[in-house]
Amino acid sequence: MKYKINLLPEKEKDFLDKSIYFVLHYLRYVLVLTQIVVISVFFYRFKIDQEIIDLKDGLQQKQEIVAVSDPLLKQAEVVDLKTKQIREVVVDQASFSESFTYFLSTFPLQLTIGQLSIRDGSYAFEVTTTDPETIRTYVARMKLDKRFKDVVLGSIKRNGSIFIAPFTLSHFQLYAAK
Repeated sequence: MKYKINLLPEKEKDFLDKSIYFVLHYLRYVLVLTQIVVISVFFYRFKIDQEIIDLKDGLQQKQEIVAVSDPLLKQAEVVDLKTKQIREVVVDQASFSESFTYFLSTFPLQLTIGQLSIRDGSYAFEVTTTDPETIRTYVARMKLDKRFKDVVLGSIKRNGSIFIAPFTLSHFQLYAAK
């Protein structure tokens, strides 16, 4: 066995020697670490840029969808408005039809209509009869049925044996109020 013994103390290293030793031994690790950080920052930046591009593309697609669907929405609103108007007309027609049918079905045969005016669901007419009891019965029936909210009998005039009575029936209700 051979031993090597150095009795001379090791020489004190100056700054230059320490720097050279550091550069030769540890600086390569620092450089590799720095390169890894730079590469990861580059890839992160690339990923963020790609996300920004994807978001811009998605926004542009949504704007195109809105631009394409806007005329359809406007047309749907117009159709909805027309549908509501049609529904109102149909309801008005049904109400008029029911009120007129009710008016004709309850009208006594002993009465004769001289004039008839229908405005806004209100019936103004003049009847003639030879029996005044028929007028009283008709008024009582209309008030009892309560299908017309207002039943107004004007003043009855007598012309010989004929009685003339003006009527006004208004505010027809689709179902009788009980």
